[in-house]
Amino acid sequence: MVLFVIVINEMEVHGVVAELQRATHATLHALAASLAELSLTGSEQNVLAALADGQVRSVGELANVTGTKPSTLTSVLDRLERRGDLERDVDFTDRRSVLIRLTPTGRWTAAKVREAIKDLEKTALKGISKQQLAGFFAVTLALTETAK
Repeated sequence: MVLFVIVINEMEVHGVVAELQRATHATLHALAASLAELSLTGSEQNVLAALADGQVRSVGELANVTGTKPSTLTSVLDRLERRGDLERDVDFTDRRSVLIRLTPTGRWTAAKVREAIKDLEKTALKGISKQQLAGFFAVTLALTETAK
């Protein structure tokens, strides 16, 4: 593994979004390779990872957790439903809302996705201090809040 020493001048903080996009693409590529037998897109992996905890979520909640627009999420849910990984149910407390739950097959697939993510994180974060990780989370939170 190659570690880079990055010196950042307070006045020259730029390129953060580009680096985050680059890291995202590299991460998606690595996950696609480790999960190749499942033939999942990055968006499908994201949804399954979010549902891996076994919680039933509304489409709105799932969109929030995955950072996906509900309209974009619909086609991802369609594909996962066709694969037999999830089911949609009407929320009887709010009939306008749809609840998403994993099927037994979906729970197995989601567990594989979570395992691949954990393995990638473990490998990637070797040698990263808690302070560095806290800095990363501070940056991603700031970007997320700004984008709202």
